[in-house]
Amino acid sequence: MKKLYIGVDVGGTKIQANLVAEDGAVRADNRHDTPRNCGSEVSVNAVEESIRTLLYENNLTVKDIGGIGIAVPGLVVPETGYVVVTPNMNLSNVELGKILKKRLGITVAVGNDCNLGTLGEFRYGSGRGAKSVVGIFVGTGIGSGIVIDGKVIGGAACGAGEIGHIVARVPVKSWKNFLDSAQFELPKKAVKCGCGNYGCLESLASRTAIERMIREGLADGVKSVIKAIDNDAVIKSGALLKALKANDPLVTAVMRYASYVIGYGCLTVRHLLDPEVIVLGGGVIEACHKFMLPIIDEVVQGDQLAAAKSDRRITVAELGDNAVAVGAAALNE
Repeated sequence: MKKLYIGVDVGGTKIQANLVAEDGAVRADNRHDTPRNCGSEVSVNAVEESIRTLLYENNLTVKDIGGIGIAVPGLVVPETGYVVVTPNMNLSNVELGKILKKRLGITVAVGNDCNLGTLGEFRYGSGRGAKSVVGIFVGTGIGSGIVIDGKVIGGAACGAGEIGHIVARVPVKSWKNFLDSAQFELPKKAVKCGCGNYGCLESLASRTAIERMIREGLADGVKSVIKAIDNDAVIKSGALLKALKANDPLVTAVMRYASYVIGYGCLTVRHLLDPEVIVLGGGVIEACHKFMLPIIDEVVQGDQLAAAKSDRRITVAELGDNAVAVGAAALNE
């Protein structure tokens, strides 16, 4: 019998626990809503309950499991399982790995969700067989992970791979801005990222950024079917796809812009790390990749910087919603 592992994807809206075989196949899973407006103890309990429920539903005990991996959307110290900060949920400053190891009686590894999503694609998805993979996940924000020779690259302070926060637009037009003033002032329309910096890739091409630009267009009187498609407070990726299929001029223009920005982000990654494979995933890519990928490829293929012949490629993630949990399970192999 193949060894079994558990991988848990702890997101801002859902907790997904997968039972994963050593070949990466998902044998079973369960999903629960992530607790909101509560203390960290409630969230830790919810993660523990998702694991115990998965075991119970499959007639297993902890002794049947080779290890547990947990992915969280934040800064994690993987050596200790300590969660430094989770901006969109309440697990900051929590020794998650240590707490769950004590409760469950088994080693619990913890990592960043995008790092582990990339690891999942490296081992079992679009990046399998490659030596180096960079994953870029476009959703509410833009996250990324770097895997080289099977190892997740975390960086000196566990902050490597934050491609969503590379500066894609410098908030100053030219040196002329400094002629009349020794102190630089940001342009009035400079876009501030959620991280607090200006000009981040995430602030220009994430689903949140795409929604902001669409709403700007609507406020300026640009006609669009998007209102009829999605009246919710959030313009979801599925609504963007429907608008693209309807040849909506506003959504098409915004999505073309976001695709070019992501394309130049991929070009930056290639110049900096030159990975064999760049894997694109996340809700926006999953929904709209048929529109976006040709534009992204156009930007990257138009690179004028000479390079040796290689099998480098940009591709779409294969594992979908399971990538992060599968990658989390792979921490124990």
